[in-house]
Amino acid sequence: MDQPDAVEVVVARIGRPHGVRGEVSIEVRTDAPDRRFVPGALFPTDPAGAGPLELESVRDHNGTLLLAFTGVHGREGAEGLRGVLLLATAPLAEDEPDAWPVAALVGLRAERTDGRPAGEVVGLEHGAAQDLLVLRQPSGATARIPFVTALVPVVDVEGGRVVLDPPGGLLEVDEVDEVDEVDDGDATPGDGGA
Repeated sequence: MDQPDAVEVVVARIGRPHGVRGEVSIEVRTDAPDRRFVPGALFPTDPAGAGPLELESVRDHNGTLLLAFTGVHGREGAEGLRGVLLLATAPLAEDEPDAWPVAALVGLRAERTDGRPAGEVVGLEHGAAQDLLVLRQPSGATARIPFVTALVPVVDVEGGRVVLDPPGGLLEVDEVDEVDEVDDGDATPGDGGA
C-alpha cells in the first residue's frame, strides 16, 4: 500500500455561536493556530456539505478563539455550524513512523493479543492526554482505547488489523475472557495478605 505524502487533518471543531453576528467558538486541534486561522484561509469540512468555509475574521476572547466565516450571518447561521470539523492538508512527518491517517485506521479489524476478536476501528478521537482509538465491539457497543503503544502494540494497516492489549475494564468481557471466581465466603489465613 502506497503511503500518501499528505493527509487531511482536523484542525478545529466548531462550538457554539458567540453573540449575534455569526461568530463561533472553536475547539482548537492544531499546534499552530496562528498559522492555520488567518483571514482568507479556506477550510474543507466534515461533513463536506457544510463547507468549504472561508475564514473572514479571527479574534481571541478570553483565551477562546472566535471565528467568523464568509456568508455565515447571525446566530442561527452560526448555530448551523456547531459540531462541524474544520480540515486542512498536512504533510506526513517522515520522522514519525507511528503516525497514520485516520482513514487508514478506520475499518481495521481489532483483535486481542491472543487473537480473539475485539471489534472494528470506527474512528479516532482526540483526548486530553492522548488520542483514543474508537472501536465498535462485536456486541455493537463502543469502546475507547488510549492509542498508546502499551495498549495498541501492533498497527498493521497492510494486514488490516490492530492488536490490543488493554487492562481489564476497557473492553467488554465475554464468556471466554475469564473464569469468574466464586467467593464461597471461606477465607483461609494468608489469602490476599501482604
